[in-house]
Amino acid sequence: MEDKDYEKIYEEYKQQSEHEAQAEASQSNPDGKEEFVAVRKNNDGDIIAFKTSSGRELDYITALTEAKSGEIAHVDVFHKYGRDIIRSEPDGIKENNLDRLPEF
Repeated sequence: MEDKDYEKIYEEYKQQSEHEAQAEASQSNPDGKEEFVAVRKNNDGDIIAFKTSSGRELDYITALTEAKSGEIAHVDVFHKYGRDIIRSEPDGIKENNLDRLPEF
């Protein structure tokens, strides 16, 4: 029976999918919508404000309203814990998760 390096095969698969996800993400904003490029957090580490690609600074409620109406690219709004929450689209790219964006 042939020995397979399952770990190596899986890592190669993950790397390939990460490259494809980045290529898809870079092409998935054809309308040129604003994107979140930075966040502000409180002392508990919660995101309380966003900076957009055009330089606007939005409080959480304004950002939530714009995200719900589809004005911001690459984010979703979902309802959990009795409230609406903004999250980055699940695209397989950890670096663009809202929690990993630079702080302003």
